Amino acid sequence: MKAPLFELPFIDSNELYQLEEDKGKIVVITFWVSWCPDCAVDLPKKEQLYQTMDREKVKMMTINVTGREREEKAGLSYKEKFLKQPTLADENRKVYERYNCEGVPSTVIIDQDGELRGQFGEKANFLEIVKTIGGLLD
Repeated sequence: MKAPLFELPFIDSNELYQLEEDKGKIVVITFWVSWCPDCAVDLPKKEQLYQTMDREKVKMMTINVTGREREEKAGLSYKEKFLKQPTLADENRKVYERYNCEGVPSTVIIDQDGELRGQFGEKANFLEIVKTIGGLLD
C-alpha cells in the first residue's frame, strides 16, 4: 500500500516538510505526545538509533500529535529538551488519522518506493522496528 503523502510544518519553524522529498530513502516516522509514558520509553531508543543511522539511506523523524496534547506548547518544549531528529507538528491529528494510528507512540516505516512497509503501535517491540528497517536496507 502506498503511504499517504502529507505536508506538515516543523514544530520549531514555519518551514514545511513534504514526504515526497524523501522518496528513495527509507522513512521512519514516530507519532508521539509529550505526556505519554510509553513515548518517554520509546523516543530515547529512537534517538539513539537516529544518532547511528546512515542519513543518506534512512530519514528518521517524529511527529508531535498536537491535537492530543494537553497544552499548546508542550510538544515544542519536549522536542527542545529531548529530540535531535526532525520533528513535525500534526495539527488536529490530520496525518495521525490518515495513517490509522490508534495510540502513541505509533511508528510507520515507508520503503524507498513510498510503500508502507511497517506499522507499529504503542506496545511494539523496538527490535521488531529495527529488524524491519534492516530488512529494507539489505
